[in-house]
Amino acid sequence: MTVSTNQPTNRPNGFADISLKPPSAAKSVAGQEPSAHVVKTITDLISADTTSRNSNLGLIEAIRDMLKPLGFVSSLTYDTTRMKANLLATLPADNGQQTGGICFSGHVDTVPVDGQDWSSDPFSATIRNGNLYGRGACDMKGFVGTAISVAAARAGSRRASPVHLALSYDEELGCLGVPALVEDMVARDIRPDGCIVGEPTMMGIVCAHKGAHVGRIRIEGLACHSSLAPEGVNAIEHAASVIVHLRALADRFAQDGPFDACFDIPFSTLQTGVIKGGIAVNTVPAECEFTFEFRNLPSVSDERIKKVIERHIEEVAAPAVRRRKATCKVDIDWLAAVPAFAANETASFTSLVRALCDDRSERKVAYGTEAGHFAQAGIPTLVCGPGDISQAHAADEFVSLQQVARCETFLNALLDAPRL
Repeated sequence: MTVSTNQPTNRPNGFADISLKPPSAAKSVAGQEPSAHVVKTITDLISADTTSRNSNLGLIEAIRDMLKPLGFVSSLTYDTTRMKANLLATLPADNGQQTGGICFSGHVDTVPVDGQDWSSDPFSATIRNGNLYGRGACDMKGFVGTAISVAAARAGSRRASPVHLALSYDEELGCLGVPALVEDMVARDIRPDGCIVGEPTMMGIVCAHKGAHVGRIRIEGLACHSSLAPEGVNAIEHAASVIVHLRALADRFAQDGPFDACFDIPFSTLQTGVIKGGIAVNTVPAECEFTFEFRNLPSVSDERIKKVIERHIEEVAAPAVRRRKATCKVDIDWLAAVPAFAANETASFTSLVRALCDDRSERKVAYGTEAGHFAQAGIPTLVCGPGDISQAHAADEFVSLQQVARCETFLNALLDAPRL
């Protein structure tokens, strides 16, 4: 991780300029359309192609540069290539204080549009029948644009506590950017009183989600002609043996629990998603690798599941491939880790948000968000944002303007609420 504060712009070409200024229009009212400034900001965000395979610097630096004249103090945390960065931007309280306050968090990367049939340009926002269309409109530039606009509007008013924007890269690849962002917050002693992660929830409060952990296992066997199959070490067959073990583990989750009925799938899950190996049907394959994932309930330790899998590899799978040749081996790498999340229902922040939203539902989801990373840092966190998760990643992705208006009203109400 590398960190910089208010460094010069280094934008790749092809990104729209963002006309980020404090809005002069009145705040939106629930059930009505969002303010023009919010819509303009969302539109500008969509115009930047921040598909995860691309650099996001053009957009992230544009946001930073437009916030700076308003009094925001910003820092960027880069990936190892320095082609992607998180943005942490803080509008201090009137007394200069930067700790405490409310944080609005979202990711700016999106999934690809390759192979999808769109009715309009996915990187040029359009409004039809009360919906705003474009890649990321729902997941989650609708929230990010609203949060930027609402936070920017606070620059011209008195502030008893600070306002924070935490914008990350590569959430769609497994929440790869947010750990460095949270580390930066802790290092700068910026500890918000509460954080809203604005993933699409139809503005309902999500108080918990499963973890998501991705692993890759590689088998190195011994190739030979298939007519001499016993002389080789078949990497595919040994991989299959490990996959069968993983499936048995998944079956135990389903049969023995633990269970949480608030989730649509009330137990932890595990499945193999990708496998590749072999070069020809008449050759014993020397190599095979496969990728799997597990999604654990908040009450189930992800480290315990990892240790069960690693123990099987060490005690069963690896000795099996080494029986014929000592150099054969089995390796495991953990590629991504999204921690499970469960809100602290006794926190004053949780009580405040539930009161503002008039929402007491115990809403839990199977998909992962960045909320777990903030919660692990001791920051009270909830997931709540505009749009329907069914629209995420879809062709003709959209967010309704009514949802955006509700989000704008909620974020303003949260900032207007008495200090926690």
